[in-house]
Amino acid sequence: MAMNAIDQTRRMLSLVTYLRERPGAHVQDVARAFGITEDELISDLDVLPMCGTSFRGGDLLDIDTDGDRIWWHNPDDVAEPLRLAADEATALLVAARAVATLPGLRESDRLALVRATAKLETAAGESGAASSRLSVTFESEGGVFADVDRAISERRRLWLRYYSPARDELTEREVDPIRLFAVGHTYLEGWCRLSEARRIFRLDRVAEIRLLDAPAAPPELELRDLSEGLVQPAAEDPEVVIEVGSGGRWVAEYYPHDSAEELPDGGLRITLRTPDPVSLRRLALRLGGEGRIVSPPELADSARRAAADALAAYDGEV
Repeated sequence: MAMNAIDQTRRMLSLVTYLRERPGAHVQDVARAFGITEDELISDLDVLPMCGTSFRGGDLLDIDTDGDRIWWHNPDDVAEPLRLAADEATALLVAARAVATLPGLRESDRLALVRATAKLETAAGESGAASSRLSVTFESEGGVFADVDRAISERRRLWLRYYSPARDELTEREVDPIRLFAVGHTYLEGWCRLSEARRIFRLDRVAEIRLLDAPAAPPELELRDLSEGLVQPAAEDPEVVIEVGSGGRWVAEYYPHDSAEELPDGGLRITLRTPDPVSLRRLALRLGGEGRIVSPPELADSARRAAADALAAYDGEV
């Protein structure tokens, strides 16, 4: 089963302790100890230097690697007892109370969080008093994330109502979840029972979600390397230029692209690469008056003919 976000966080916390006790550890030995690939370990090491003991960017982990060995240059500095300022204690307490209310949170995790919050309140004393007057309400994506994470942990199937901006419609489908990951946005990768294929769903486009009693049983699939992005067009793929109006700006969000230049009318001139440019004709028809293909010329002509044929067919029915 794929590792979810909470499991990855636990691993990285364990990695900090492991590296502190083993200065100059070899990359291959650490990867083997944690049961991950060397590339996954290097990815973790790219994140750790952005972590530290201060919300205000104070003492950060000074960890680096030459590809063979791993060095932690300031373990004693960041291992000093944590002293929270009033604003830091308030932020932690507010966040902890908010997370404890998330739907779908495992009960064991909720209880652990409640215990940790109580200890933090005692340690903060008067400096954390302001937190009792503040509250946070999570947007719907937080609840979706919690339900997906629970489904992955319990190996249960999900039912989704999902919005597709390319088709401008909501669909209902059952999905066997595989993993959660973040590439700009947070996504669920799973086996879609409607299409009988692997699909990727953006969490903020999930309109409704339910955990089902049916067990999740996705087929054995090789997980793609997403370190270079969700979709990775090849440099040799044909280049396509599309101009969209303000109502078509979602195209730049939905399709990986090389550039998106602002136009005077609030639209965008989008340059992208695709191995199958003809597939973009459907996009041009979907955009209607909000977009057009500029180049290559033969694709632009083809899209115009397809639009004319569709209009003629519609007029014939009337």
